[in-house]
Amino acid sequence: MADETMTFDQTPTQDVETQNKVASAERAAENANVGAAISRVDGPLKVTGQARYAADFSVPNPLYAHLVISTVGKGRITGIDDGAARRVKGLREIYSHANKLDNGSAPFFAAGGQAQQSWEPFAEPDVRFYGETVGLVVAETILGAREAAAELVFEYESQDPAAVFSASGVERQEMPDKSTTKGDFDSAFEAAPVKIDSDYETAPNVHNAMELFATTAHWVGDKLTVYVPSQWVKGFQVGLAEELGIDEANIEVVCPFVGGGFGGKGSLFTWVSLIAAASRDLGRPVKLYVTREQGFTTASFRAETRQSVRLGAAQDGVFQALEHTGEELTSRADNYFVNGQDATIRMYQADAIRTKLTTVHADRQTPGFMRAPAETPYFFGLESAVDEIARELDMDPVELRIKNDTMVDPVDGVPYTSRSLKECFRQGAEAFGWSDYTPEIGSKNEGEWLIGWGVATSTYPTQMSPCTVRIHLDVSGEARLQVASHDVGTGAYTVLTQAVADELGIPVEKVRVELGDSRLPPGTIAGGSISTASNVSAIMIACERIRQRLGLERGGDNDLAAAFENFGQGGIEEYAEWNPPGAKKNAPKTLYNGKVTIVGGPEESYTAFAFGAIFSEVRINRFTHEIRVPRMTGAFAAGRIMNAKTAKSQYLGGMVWGIGHALLEAAEVDPRTGAYMNDNISEYLVPVNADVPNMDAIIVPEVDDKVNPAGVKGIGEIGIVGVAASIANAVHHATGTRLRRIPIRPEDLIQA
Repeated sequence: MADETMTFDQTPTQDVETQNKVASAERAAENANVGAAISRVDGPLKVTGQARYAADFSVPNPLYAHLVISTVGKGRITGIDDGAARRVKGLREIYSHANKLDNGSAPFFAAGGQAQQSWEPFAEPDVRFYGETVGLVVAETILGAREAAAELVFEYESQDPAAVFSASGVERQEMPDKSTTKGDFDSAFEAAPVKIDSDYETAPNVHNAMELFATTAHWVGDKLTVYVPSQWVKGFQVGLAEELGIDEANIEVVCPFVGGGFGGKGSLFTWVSLIAAASRDLGRPVKLYVTREQGFTTASFRAETRQSVRLGAAQDGVFQALEHTGEELTSRADNYFVNGQDATIRMYQADAIRTKLTTVHADRQTPGFMRAPAETPYFFGLESAVDEIARELDMDPVELRIKNDTMVDPVDGVPYTSRSLKECFRQGAEAFGWSDYTPEIGSKNEGEWLIGWGVATSTYPTQMSPCTVRIHLDVSGEARLQVASHDVGTGAYTVLTQAVADELGIPVEKVRVELGDSRLPPGTIAGGSISTASNVSAIMIACERIRQRLGLERGGDNDLAAAFENFGQGGIEEYAEWNPPGAKKNAPKTLYNGKVTIVGGPEESYTAFAFGAIFSEVRINRFTHEIRVPRMTGAFAAGRIMNAKTAKSQYLGGMVWGIGHALLEAAEVDPRTGAYMNDNISEYLVPVNADVPNMDAIIVPEVDDKVNPAGVKGIGEIGIVGVAASIANAVHHATGTRLRRIPIRPEDLIQA
């Protein structure tokens, strides 16, 4: 009987043929606004091991470094016993606050700078959180560095940290400038005949990309080359120059490939200046590999949130009042916040709207960006609340969302550049088989499996940044694009290749794209789903100038050889700057200063978002309470799609991560010490193949000629938004239990 109980039939309630009766590739082929589904141009390099990531670059005769992290959650270093460490063979040096390296600090990224945090490492003996970097050991070998680090003993005067929401020592700070008010919420909510008032929680999440954090620093005279995983080499270059007190022209930051970024490699790490300064001090290149455990606290993370949603509606389902408040944890020193309510209040029409944001300062490291940083946690609250009020109204949750759709921003009445949410729900519902939805709790159960269906809206603001590019075209028809932007695994090399080929009318095989080097024209930070829209818009300007100078027609049957003969030269090169609507006139120039301007989403004259609909099926074993997601369908409208294959990959990747967010991922913090108790991949759970049996991502046709010259909206982050809510709503449909805290685990169902 036990074996039978644990057996899970992954056959969905709708057969696969019905569920995917119109395959995504066929849908894309019908959409003239979708680019060819060519395979990644960098694929052969990656599968043959020739793509070089930051740790793969060789330097002559390197030394090896290892970080030492604090073992108390708050306090002060009172002594260092380095006797045993200095006896380790091959040790070169030990650094700490006691013999501080020649490095300073750069401005905090959330305040318009580049650095991961606002304070300087090794500046003082104080310890701010468990796992903070307090020492750096350098040796001839990596094993020697790790052995010496293990022998190094830091003595502390320890204090009890306030590391979680419930700790008595945290400091709460209301952010009135991040609040929004429209109409009289209190009166509208009180008058609403149907209402819900619910609280929601999301757990802290930690970046665990396949590529570990690493840094190599190599000086040749006064010139420094740094190899580091980065989503923004120009920002790293400028910030590092400020930290080291040297001219940025003497620094080159190199990162041609990133093995997973998602925001975790977007701000300048605290250890980069330490490695560069140690290399300068010792006169040899220094390499650092940050361990998986150390990456939990020495880099950024997605902070936990507490939210409250009050939603009032008329009997016909029309929303009358919406309030969304949130608390977000941050460090003592830095006021980092994501303010996800700025997006949630723009999803549905409502007569009265109110938000409030509070940051909670605790003894933890500074949080940072993590795939859809604002929308991912806050849409769990909003879309769970919409499902709850749909139950109160006895309305189909898809019908309720469509009923409250709006073509103007509900906060300020500004029109959307485009909004295809209804079409996303229509196509998603058809593919998923939502017409067979029965609202009764437990109505789809089969044997020992409780089956539930859930749905949620997905969105992400269309954001853009100034961008500069250089394009060279020669008489042979070969083109080279140069821009200091990045491919963080999203397919940027491929879609930028396609953009150049399309604009110049040449085969993709004739295009070479160079990314990830600070010597190139500064591009966008690879975050906020801004890369494709920004880079392609700049590419279009440069290519138009090339066509004009050569007398070529876009999309025409051009004789390139004749054009160059008339031009009188064998090659042509154009540099172009693109500045998005809403940015200051000189914004492209500030890229050279390591400043990035991001505009879009809700602006004064327009509101720009991509939209989607997420449909999920869950199965829960009535005996073991095991939770499975046998199938999920996402339908997304995001303007022009450069490549159907890479776009679908991005959508599916976000949806997979959404399963982790909903059911698996949580950094478990010991409230006594502030330490992460599951700081390893074996206990910090992420989805694997067995967790994701059958998924479909639908590309919904959409043309947006207002958002930017390319007509492109971001797709890298929208796939995760709303997934957790759709799964939680499905769990309620299956069990009748409303769980308002994620991740949802079997013990939560048992306790409920």
